This record gives sequence, C-alpha cells and structure tokens, in this order.
Amino acid sequence: MSQKCYEFSCRVYYEDTDLAGVVYYANYFKFIERARSEWIRKLGINQKKMMVEQKKVFTVRRVEADYLSSAKFDDTLLIKTKIEKLTSARVVLSQDIFVKGVIIFKAIVTIACVNLFKGISRIPVNIFQIMLEYKKKNIFIDEW
Repeated sequence: MSQKCYEFSCRVYYEDTDLAGVVYYANYFKFIERARSEWIRKLGINQKKMMVEQKKVFTVRRVEADYLSSAKFDDTLLIKTKIEKLTSARVVLSQDIFVKGVIIFKAIVTIACVNLFKGISRIPVNIFQIMLEYKKKNIFIDEW
C-alpha cells in the first residue's frame, strides 16, 4: 500500500499568470509552499511557537522541479504532499500539482530544521514524533 498524502486545493488567479494567462514558472513554488504550510498546520505544529520557544525553524534546503504542463488562469490546482524520507534534521517531501486529474508539476523538496543561531539542527522531538506517527499511520491528515 502506498502512503497517502495531504491534499490542498487552490485556484489560479490573474496575478499568478503572465499576459497569456499561463502560470508564471516561479509561482509553482508559491503553491507548493502554501500546501506545505497548511500540511504542517494540520499536523498541529505551531511554527511561530517553535521559533520563539526553541529558536528553530524549517527552511527549504533543496528543490528538484519538473514542469510537465502549464496551469492557466482560473484553473483549480490540487497539490499532493507526501513524506518520502524523515530524518532527525530533515524532511524530504514529494509535492505534485494536478489540474483536472492530470499531473502538471512535480517537485522533491528537502526541508531542513535550523537553529536561528547555529545552522542545521535536530527537529524538536515532539514535532519529529508527530511527523513520524503521521508517516507510520499511512493516513490522510483529515483522518488524523
């Protein structure tokens, strides 16, 4: 059984497109960022609290992206986010964007936990446990 994923939908607005009504290439990164942020929020992780209390934040360390087709003005995007790998300091996610059931964009995103003063750091234990349980239970967030 393959791991299920978190699904996030959003619409393409005029501001996301070029003059031809096609999504500007850099905006795909905004869409997957929104999906990651909502996924973390749905897990019950408060990133502001993590920063203030533990002086740690998540940051994108690496992105591999494949543009397969274009989204256009007024399309509804479905972004699927799935944990591919979880270590004590990093989370590797696959994030795919679909329009009407067709995949148009694929990304592998490595998120690192960093200490605001020292660089790469371990993910706080409580947050690591939440992510590990989510990955182990192989469930949709809404079933969490």
